Amino acid sequence: MNRQLTPQQLGKKLKGIRMESGFSQEDIARMLQISRSSVVQIEKGNRQISAIELSMLSEALGFSADEFLSAEYEASTTMSIVEEPDVETDLDVMRDSVPKLKRVKLETVILYITGRCGALPRMDVNLLINLLYLCDFNHYELHEEQLTGLLYTKQTYGPSPENITGILKEMEKDGKLQRFKGNYKGIPLIKYLPGVHPNLMNLSAAEKEVIDRVLEQFSHWPASALNAYTRDEMPLKATKQGEVISYELAFYREQGHSVRIYDDDWYKDEL
Repeated sequence: MNRQLTPQQLGKKLKGIRMESGFSQEDIARMLQISRSSVVQIEKGNRQISAIELSMLSEALGFSADEFLSAEYEASTTMSIVEEPDVETDLDVMRDSVPKLKRVKLETVILYITGRCGALPRMDVNLLINLLYLCDFNHYELHEEQLTGLLYTKQTYGPSPENITGILKEMEKDGKLQRFKGNYKGIPLIKYLPGVHPNLMNLSAAEKEVIDRVLEQFSHWPASALNAYTRDEMPLKATKQGEVISYELAFYREQGHSVRIYDDDWYKDEL
């Protein structure tokens, strides 16, 4: 009968098989949708890995969870890998929530959204802004890093990205966007369509997945419903009129808005 492994032994095994597979702690954090500091704690044996997390890892890294849990299992690390330090640096614990505009990525996201949703009768600037906000804050909540780096302020109608009008005008001037006048149910609106194809190499698979989920869920919502939804977001409710909306407030979203599954261990690691 196999003896029961201690959390420290499990953590050591996990670290070995991770290194053998050529993955970093950040890679594992993305797979499990947890922070890197949580991965550090698991490998140190200070945090128990859940059955679901172990199942996800075994499927992603191609090992048998049952064999892994046996005392006889050993990772046969033969590769020379430059390993990250096993310390929780300030960058691990303190996310950089200060918006830093990623212009190329932002333009790629705008082109992708307008290309996917341009045929919708009400694809106006208001819908684009709401979709950008949800993409940005969903991505930050899930992956703890910014997608486009847009800075949003709270306005009466909802989130307002800084200089979005100027950015759209510059993209139109450069031939990247085409601007059209139209109307929806008798209401005049301005629509944008891509003038060039977006270079999706500018987006990671995780980033594109977040965007696709937002578009699938919200792009067909009526304007009034989507405006009400974004105004009911905790990041907006917790922000005063005219002030910058902190990306950190994404972690305080309520049920129906949050896109991340939290557990008690996650909170302990973040505190």
